[in-house]
Amino acid sequence: MLAKWAETLIKLESGELRAAYQTEDGNWQINTAAKQAILGVFQEGENDNLKGVYEGFVDKDNLPPRKFTLQHKLRMVPGGSSVRRGTYLARNIVIMPPSYINIGAYIDTGTMIDSHVLVGSCAQIGKNVHLSAGVQIGGVLEPISSLPVIIEDEVFVGAGAIIVEGLIIKKRAVIAPGVVLSKAIPIFDCINQKIITNNIIPENVVVVPGTRPVNNPWAKEQNLNIACPLIVKYRDAKSDQSLRLEELLR
Repeated sequence: MLAKWAETLIKLESGELRAAYQTEDGNWQINTAAKQAILGVFQEGENDNLKGVYEGFVDKDNLPPRKFTLQHKLRMVPGGSSVRRGTYLARNIVIMPPSYINIGAYIDTGTMIDSHVLVGSCAQIGKNVHLSAGVQIGGVLEPISSLPVIIEDEVFVGAGAIIVEGLIIKKRAVIAPGVVLSKAIPIFDCINQKIITNNIIPENVVVVPGTRPVNNPWAKEQNLNIACPLIVKYRDAKSDQSLRLEELLR
């Protein structure tokens, strides 16, 4: 009979168990039972030397890095990447080195993980997503009631972008290089002339780095500005063409 932690890891890796799921109305729901089970894996594990290939490393003995074969139908390019146990990786994924994917992450088919990408614990990544070099997708295990970062299908995330604190990026959005998205930073929609505060980036929008004045008398005297993301357009044929080049790399 399998230990409880082993059953949890198998269910996570098969996609049977997910830290978050999409309801029929398109909303995302946290699965607190899944996150509680993941925490249980850590509690049941013991720190140990990872002997053999990972000589000199110490981690929980039940969470060694995953290994892949041709049967997984994905590309794990050599050069320093690590995928922790308890991750779901669908077919036709490309993982360029060095990248790191943490426990509870769910990555759907056709997604590209470029070099120096971090996919944090429990993050949910959709189909045909492109995470460019240096992208950081935040993770969250505790509190278990916190929603992880959600990246829906066909989203393009530019180099060096940072997405944390349970942001939801809806289908086909384009996040330009260097954009930082978190709950603490309002998103300014220049097309619809409104400020987004619900932590959801709408479908098909193009988000770029911007700045806004600091509302403080002294800061105004110093001409100080603070960084903020701006929605400046919606995807069109021209932007789609510029994003299509990645297909040649598969």
